[in-house]
Amino acid sequence: MARASVGALLAVLAAAAAAFLAPAVTAQTGSCDEELPAQLAGNYSGLACRPVWNTFVLRYAQDKDNVLRVVLSTMYSTGWVGMGFSKNGLMVGSSAMVGWMGKTGVPHIKQFSLNGRTPSQVVADKGFLVSNNHDHTVLVQQAKIYLAFQLRFTEPLKSQNVLLAIGSAIPVNDRLAEHQDKTSIVFDFTTGSSSSSSSFPEGLKRTHGALNLFAWGVLLPIGAIVARYCRRWDPLWFYLHAGIQFVGFILGLAGVVAGVSLYNKIQADVPAHRGLGIFVLVLGILQILAIFLRPNKDSKYRKFWNWYHHWVGRLALFFAAVNIVLGIKVGGAGNSWKIGYGFNLAILLITIITLEVLLWTRWKNNSGSTTTY
Repeated sequence: MARASVGALLAVLAAAAAAFLAPAVTAQTGSCDEELPAQLAGNYSGLACRPVWNTFVLRYAQDKDNVLRVVLSTMYSTGWVGMGFSKNGLMVGSSAMVGWMGKTGVPHIKQFSLNGRTPSQVVADKGFLVSNNHDHTVLVQQAKIYLAFQLRFTEPLKSQNVLLAIGSAIPVNDRLAEHQDKTSIVFDFTTGSSSSSSSFPEGLKRTHGALNLFAWGVLLPIGAIVARYCRRWDPLWFYLHAGIQFVGFILGLAGVVAGVSLYNKIQADVPAHRGLGIFVLVLGILQILAIFLRPNKDSKYRKFWNWYHHWVGRLALFFAAVNIVLGIKVGGAGNSWKIGYGFNLAILLITIITLEVLLWTRWKNNSGSTTTY
């Protein structure tokens, strides 16, 4: 049982990969003072102009046929620049116009359908925007890139969720690398006013991730460590174990509630993450219910209860660790989450190995005594 316990605990702590954080674009303010390049003066004259984010400047006009003319400009050296139109302020499910200057100096501008967060899910020449490709232009002049395009809508655009992004790598075979910086705004094409898009889904996603990571990835493993390695301090170890696990379960339950609310808000297509989350929650509820059915120490059923309680707990922690890694991936949480959770796993792993060596050393020196766990 002891050796199996070690294997189960170590299996829970599979290491998470970490990578370097992408550099951020220096925040600056764009200006409408400069004239458009002469090449754009014909089809894109008479546009309203608004600085919208960092060095991004948006020029636009709508006509009576609901055709929106847009010129998006920003500072540029290499890579790609995009403007997306979203129904809810989120990337997934939106369509974007993306432009860049190729390595040979050939300009490119295409519509992309943003079906997911991975490059393979960002598909060129697809999307819900209606346009005429012959009306699109990309220019680079005086360290600025200009994306000029025309889109037709079924009705005049008013308040619209707009995504702005910039990437540092030149697309190859129409495959966009991850953006270097991005933002989501609500732009009113009738008044020219803009505001930051509601951060509710993103804030809720961070809350869901933080609660579950802290509960299932930190507190509950610590509670299990206390139960295995601190039994010499009876009954303190029991109260610590029970208290830590109870707090961890409550926080984990709050994280699940946040996850359900997030799913209802954005309808994320993450069946594996949801399924594992439900499974782990059921195991956690079974652990709580088991407390009320615990036989006395001298009961002949106590050893079966111990076996059940120990292994259901280990299964819950193992699948929770897997689901945390999966959640970081599907949620696009970024390298800081990967590094943080990987560091947490490393600390837990080192702690368990150290305590296990000390425990086995003590058992070896006192072979006449046994530990019931």
